[in-house]
Amino acid sequence: SYTIEMGPVGPKWKESPQPFSCSIEDPTKQTKFKGIKTYISYRVTPSHTAHPVYRRYKHFDWLYNRLLHKFTVISVPHLPEKQATGRFEEDFIEKRKRRLILWMNHMTSHPVLSQYEGFEHFLMCADDKQWKLGKRRAEKDEMVGAHFMLTLQIPNEHQDLQDVEERIDSFKSFAKKMDDSVMQLTHVASELVRKHLGGFRKEFQRLGNAFQSISQAFMLDPPHSSETLNNAISH
Repeated sequence: SYTIEMGPVGPKWKESPQPFSCSIEDPTKQTKFKGIKTYISYRVTPSHTAHPVYRRYKHFDWLYNRLLHKFTVISVPHLPEKQATGRFEEDFIEKRKRRLILWMNHMTSHPVLSQYEGFEHFLMCADDKQWKLGKRRAEKDEMVGAHFMLTLQIPNEHQDLQDVEERIDSFKSFAKKMDDSVMQLTHVASELVRKHLGGFRKEFQRLGNAFQSISQAFMLDPPHSSETLNNAISH
């Protein structure tokens, strides 16, 4: 079960009684089926057990989908995107590892997600046979979606119905505004990136050439020119 308690500004999830962190290290290229299948595995080490397990991206993807299925009322951040080509290039592997670390940091610090049985299974199971059993058990979990609400322990304090409705309406407005604003920001940022790769790039090159021209002008007056300043301008 998961507990909701009253905090100084209203209801909140009860903190995990056993907080922990988790490292993701040593991405290693592996093969199976006599080299037919190639993949990258990561060494995943929870701080509260200090026993590493090895996970592929598909294992992270399985966990992510379990979390989405069970916790429909909790925002679960996306995993780094899949890539059809260049999966074994060093830059891509390092970039994916950094993003998986950020994702994992969010999971371990969340008071509810960090206590999910499927997450514990992901972090601790090192045996292939037990992994499959635990995986099936998590997939058969009936306390998902709306049924997740049946696993909650709520505060004993009396709640004023009008106050509760006002809080819900306020949060609804916030969630919609936040969603719209993030979409707008994403659109504007994408447009800006496109412009920087296209038209803006040429404009910056023209600006750079203009500064370089000024540097060359200063060089024509050696007695009063500053080599340090010229180098900075023409850099």
